[in-house]
Amino acid sequence: MQYVKLGHTCLSDASAAAQEFHRQVAQPGMSLVLFFCSSRYDLSALAEAMVACFGDVPVVGCTTAGELGPDGYQDNSLSGASFPADAFFVSSLLAENLSTIRLNQLQRQTQELEAVHNESRADSDTNSFALLLVDGVSQCEDAITRMIHNSVPCMPLLGGSAGDDLEFRQTHVFYQGKFHTDSAALLFVSTRCPLSAIKSQHFAATDQRLVVTGAEPHKRLVTEINGLPAVAEYARLTGVDESDLNLMRFARSPVVVMINGREYVRSIQQANSDGSLTFYSAIEEGLVFRVARGVDLLSNLSSSLQQACETIGEPQILLAFDCVLRKLEMEQSGDKLRASELIKQYHAIGFNSYGEQYSGVHVNQTFTGMAIGFPEEGL
Repeated sequence: MQYVKLGHTCLSDASAAAQEFHRQVAQPGMSLVLFFCSSRYDLSALAEAMVACFGDVPVVGCTTAGELGPDGYQDNSLSGASFPADAFFVSSLLAENLSTIRLNQLQRQTQELEAVHNESRADSDTNSFALLLVDGVSQCEDAITRMIHNSVPCMPLLGGSAGDDLEFRQTHVFYQGKFHTDSAALLFVSTRCPLSAIKSQHFAATDQRLVVTGAEPHKRLVTEINGLPAVAEYARLTGVDESDLNLMRFARSPVVVMINGREYVRSIQQANSDGSLTFYSAIEEGLVFRVARGVDLLSNLSSSLQQACETIGEPQILLAFDCVLRKLEMEQSGDKLRASELIKQYHAIGFNSYGEQYSGVHVNQTFTGMAIGFPEEGL
């Protein structure tokens, strides 16, 4: 029995980084290699080197706003893992041209992929999940995540929105030897290894309500809250001067929305000169928010990880997608090093994202993941 192998390199040269990563994760009979890399790499050179190193092995990845790996939280690096074919069966597709794609077309492709996947996988691969890596500036994540979940409701879905190191200009998804923009990679993974999904958010709703009375959902813009200009009303409710609204202020004071009885965070990207607010998720008129208050991030994450792994034991890998706003908060609070030590204990591999996907919902300021344990015969 072979197991997942983890890798992480901070080499800045793209070809050297790919070769070092390959040295760390290469094993016989790989069904999948996942990697997550800084957008500051020469992506053309990195793609060429990945093909040269891994040949015909399926390799999927994306650019990031920070990487998670065996060395904890890092920047300007490359992290990832290889999955052995004797324990993991993987099917995948690439959805291109997200800005113009028809959801019914992608729904049909998703259902066809599931049918082929289920026909081909071994009977012993009783546990499955769906993994989505999607362009983080496409503004399509909400609709795509919801559609995939509705198409395959029995398969847990998680993932992350690709980043570009806080430039918010162009993010990339890697599939079949190339980096793609305006695209998403969807993977179905089946295994006999035990699985446990994770969702950790360190915010809870207060009694302060915000009703969205003006919005442009396709632009993720909120123009009015409670009938007043969005920036002014948000600043009033959070007790902040409008001139002090910035990325870190928004990170400390997001809003939450209730969906099917559960709280999900909705984060604000920026305040605009016309008095509107740009969100990281699509917002519709009539939506009721509550101002959120923060709790201890590290304590909350530690509890979530412990609870998720109670049933599977020590994971061989934790696929992790952690919002970049959480990283910024940890850097400001000085908790990033402690957080690194925590996720290293759970063998985390992943990236800081521009949004996270969990159970059909596109969320923000959340840590989502899938802990994958060892098969019983390997214990």
